[in-house]
Amino acid sequence: MNKSTVLVTGGTGFVASWLVKELLEQGHDVRTTVRNLQKEEKYRHLKEIESSTPGTLTVYEADLLKEGSFDRAVEGSEFVFHTASPFLINGIKDPEKELVEPAKKGTENVLTSVNKAQSVRRVVLTSSVVAIFGDHIDMKGKPHFTEADWNTTSSTHHQPYNYSKTLAEKEAWKMVKAQDRWDLVTINPSFVMGPALTKRTDSTSTSTILSFLTGGFKTGVPDLATGVVDVRDIAKAHVLAAFTPEAEGRYIISGGQTTFIEIAKMIERNFPGHYHLPARVVPKPLIWLIAPTVGLTRPYVSKNVGYPVAFDTNKSIRELGMTYRSLETTFVDQVNQMKKDGLLKK
Repeated sequence: MNKSTVLVTGGTGFVASWLVKELLEQGHDVRTTVRNLQKEEKYRHLKEIESSTPGTLTVYEADLLKEGSFDRAVEGSEFVFHTASPFLINGIKDPEKELVEPAKKGTENVLTSVNKAQSVRRVVLTSSVVAIFGDHIDMKGKPHFTEADWNTTSSTHHQPYNYSKTLAEKEAWKMVKAQDRWDLVTINPSFVMGPALTKRTDSTSTSTILSFLTGGFKTGVPDLATGVVDVRDIAKAHVLAAFTPEAEGRYIISGGQTTFIEIAKMIERNFPGHYHLPARVVPKPLIWLIAPTVGLTRPYVSKNVGYPVAFDTNKSIRELGMTYRSLETTFVDQVNQMKKDGLLKK
């Protein structure tokens, strides 16, 4: 692979950090953006990775909502990975301001900078399977979701995060069609899990597993299915999407399907007796009843709990050459990382 100049927006994020690491290990000139250059502790781990890899790292300051703030970082880059986007599911007070505006406007601002830079050949956008479907009930009897599916059921009032990712991806496809110099590939991962490169606990992946391990679900979990993919596989998928010339369109990236209770069993199997893991499934009527007190909405419970979800990943395997870690590997590595970093007592 030839050395390239690449930009990863929002490089301190859970997925983006692994992507920056992978690109540095391959010897690329990597640029990344942070909201505040003064807060060096947020990106110190990336500088440490740079010191032991053949690649180089340059950090720029940029704000998703500030037009033109990505111009400097984009100028001279051949490939732009746009990963920066808020990931909030609970505690949302103003969906438009907290999710929709930064996701859609941020994508628009980054791609406006791309339009100004003659150097850019391809943009890889971190989208999500939630841009493909809104609720599990949307499968409507079909065997799985594919890249041809779009989320048509989310809004600012129901599944606002899903809605924000859908609008952001649609904005990207609209902007790429308006020019003919650069092309766009989107990565649509399922729930991203696995070890983190920092001790931060504010990522949804880390906080979810912490809740499992520290008794947050000790009374039980809903009968909730989910696709899961390893964060390291997501980083690999982004790199393959950029440097595989034939790559095009959308790619669902998922290592398999599981349920919350199966995740608990997987962890218990590998760390027997160590954690206060959930041991039972709470009946759907009870989950529906207590939904508002546990951070869920009743429409969410009605349309997701008890319904399966499945994804067709053949396109990623066939066109990108993707291979996936086992879900067991993902969760074991994630727990071990938390133990090593002192986030868990045992």
